[in-house]
Amino acid sequence: MAHHGRRGRRGPETARRALRREAPSTVAVVADPAGFAAMRRYTTFAFDDHHRYLRQTEGLLRSLTAQGVHTRVGLFEPDDYAHFCAQERIDPDTPDSRARYVAEIAATGATVRYRGQPLDRLLPLLLDGWERQEAGERATDALTGLGTCPGCGKDLGQEALDAAAVILDRLTAGAGPGTHHLVCSVTGATGPLAAVLRIERTPRGGTEPATAEESAFRTVLASGLATGRPGGVVMRTTRDGNEEVRGWSLKGGRLRPLTEAEVFSAYCTDSRTGDPVPPEPGLTYRAGFPLPEHTAEERRHGRREEDR
Repeated sequence: MAHHGRRGRRGPETARRALRREAPSTVAVVADPAGFAAMRRYTTFAFDDHHRYLRQTEGLLRSLTAQGVHTRVGLFEPDDYAHFCAQERIDPDTPDSRARYVAEIAATGATVRYRGQPLDRLLPLLLDGWERQEAGERATDALTGLGTCPGCGKDLGQEALDAAAVILDRLTAGAGPGTHHLVCSVTGATGPLAAVLRIERTPRGGTEPATAEESAFRTVLASGLATGRPGGVVMRTTRDGNEEVRGWSLKGGRLRPLTEAEVFSAYCTDSRTGDPVPPEPGLTYRAGFPLPEHTAEERRHGRREEDR
């Protein structure tokens, strides 16, 4: 009874602090000077120096963490913000509109957990997450724009996504158990698309539950399969302290395994200058293995053959 009495005498300030610890927060940061300059056109954006703004933002993050508040950090992207305000038909030059945009980021955007790390270490993660999300959205746009197959009526984008899912499973199954770090790059119509995925495969063949990164990877790969644009996939596997890398080239909607020599050449050549780069110590270069060639187009042909 005495224990319940102490709870009953908890003051309003103590209760509010307890509730504050249970209310998560999202802080969105204007990461680069160009974006900060774009935000200064709004009269209600009360900052005039980017470095000072970043210091004050970091102070806010540390204050929230000190209060025990679960805090995540997102990227405040001015062009995306202007588009958001136009869609919502709200005035972009108000604190309330910026707050609504941050709430949208919290619900759908790329955020990272704040654990007290300096902003100069956190911002590259935010920018990388934004670029990956944008690549996934552009790949999705490419797939939805394909429409349906004139012969079978199937959705071409969904066919490509199904094919990409099968290929991803074969990639990790073929490499065996371990930690697989995959990179898929595709030359998109509006610029390069890239997706990165880290996935664990157990000795029994199981994998971790699907993640947003896995969905983005499949989408970017599917866009290459469906459009026939060039690209490639690289997979680096860590197992029992050893590392090996394999590669595939993407062309005409098909993934062709690279030879061991081609993988070595790709990893040991500077992509900007073409100069040779020393091989990484302890890294084994392996040939890619064959993957299913049932791209979306081939699956459609196969179904039509079965229908005859």
